[in-house]
Amino acid sequence: MLAEDGVLLREGLIHLLGRCGHEVVAAVGDAEALIAAVGEHTPDVVVTDVRMPPGFQDEGLRAAVRLRGRTPALPVLVLSQYVQRTYASELLDSGDGSGVGYLLKDRVGQVERFVEALCEVADGGTVVDPEVVRQLLRRRRDPLQRLTPREREVLALMAQGRSNGAIARELVVSEAAVGKHIGSILAKLDLPPADETHRRVLAVLAYLRA
Repeated sequence: MLAEDGVLLREGLIHLLGRCGHEVVAAVGDAEALIAAVGEHTPDVVVTDVRMPPGFQDEGLRAAVRLRGRTPALPVLVLSQYVQRTYASELLDSGDGSGVGYLLKDRVGQVERFVEALCEVADGGTVVDPEVVRQLLRRRRDPLQRLTPREREVLALMAQGRSNGAIARELVVSEAAVGKHIGSILAKLDLPPADETHRRVLAVLAYLRA
């Protein structure tokens, strides 16, 4: 099963996999179609991109996590141009950690290496790009290390339950400035777009854990 929104890349992968003796039972261009197609075809392995319609953010990776939640033994190989740390951790922790892979597109330099990785994942192995491992380990050591001193101040006040207005008065800045700081904090902590209140709670939990 192949999920890739880029038509040229999708067709190229279909041709490549067919040439290597693998059958692509379905190829789709968005995350919801992927979930539906997996239910219909029950594939041996899923290959999916991370950024897919409609938001072009992390829909493919979130779909992979959902699929693994429903069927922990389903092998899934994710291809991406970057490391999406939040859902990458969930994907690699899903099931018993077997039959899963996360590779960066620009580091898969050889066709043979890609096909080998796909077969390894399909057989229950785990294949993770070294850069993915490095970034996940760095995030687990200190998720706040990317924040500026001012952003840490804002997050500390958020942890005290302060509103944006109260934070602005404490730091003697505008509420608009506080809003920008909070947006930067959420982005740097890799908190996916969701309900704003929910994201604030997750940011505070990250601060308390650190």
